[in-house]
Amino acid sequence: MAKKKCACACEKKEIGIQPLGDRVVVERDEAMSVSMGGIYLPDTAKNKPSRGIVACVGNGKLLKSGERTALQVQAGDHVLFLSYAGEEFKLDGKEYLLLREEDILAIID
Repeated sequence: MAKKKCACACEKKEIGIQPLGDRVVVERDEAMSVSMGGIYLPDTAKNKPSRGIVACVGNGKLLKSGERTALQVQAGDHVLFLSYAGEEFKLDGKEYLLLREEDILAIID
């Protein structure tokens, strides 16, 4: 079975990480600094957004048969995910989120 590589930011060496299996690296969108009513929010009042852009994807979940399933998301997709899902980490001064594909709720057009 040939190893399939992703054509995402991790392959272009923009970020130095390659997620394994069905894991996905997401760059979280910025938190809103102004409410819809025009009120400026301090950092302590901002909610972490549950939206982001997929930066890199793994090569798929390994099945018992030894085959890998293709992921439904790809690099560059705008996604909606669970608020407290995944692990946050910093790499080269940027914050990323490493989560499983099952924690992604929807792809936003």
